[in-house]
Amino acid sequence: MLRVENLSCARGPRELFRGLSFTAGAGELVLVTGPNGSGKTTLLRAIAGLTRPAAGTIGWSGAGDELAGSRAYLGHAAGWKDTLTVTENLRLAWQLDGEAAADEDGAAPAALADVGLGRQRNLAVARLSQGQKKRLHLARLTRSTRPLWLLDEPAAALDDEGLSVLAALVAEHLEQGGTAAIATHQPLGIAVVRTQNLALTG
Repeated sequence: MLRVENLSCARGPRELFRGLSFTAGAGELVLVTGPNGSGKTTLLRAIAGLTRPAAGTIGWSGAGDELAGSRAYLGHAAGWKDTLTVTENLRLAWQLDGEAAADEDGAAPAALADVGLGRQRNLAVARLSQGQKKRLHLARLTRSTRPLWLLDEPAAALDDEGLSVLAALVAEHLEQGGTAAIATHQPLGIAVVRTQNLALTG
């Protein structure tokens, strides 16, 4: 269970939102919407521990009751190494995440094939399109064991096939008891029963 209580965040002197409270449990999707500058990214970064809120608390009760080890955050900045191959980048990401898949033979090729990057697995990331780099994000999620996913505009630059891959990944995560909070400007086509919409007004 993710618990956000009376959260307030600011960017410089400007307050983005105040007194925000919500909970999200196993199998639940939180869609964070709102205009540019309303604080969607800041909210996800605060939950991820990358931005200090002005007030309020963020907690997690789950395996080990440890928020830091429970969250997988994918933001706008991919952090990929342009000179490394797609496969090398994916394995490095899994290593940083502490995922066992980093050391499993065949895990990276299978994950890349799952998201439509099988043919690009030996290319340098610098040669990928923006949409393909987003698919590499999705490949990172295919072997994620973290129960809380925080995804900032994951659909940006994805084509229809990529959107279907994203929707299937998130739906499977939720069906397995995971929780997700996604900042988005567009419908994602994720068919799950437990969804709440969190609209920030800026």
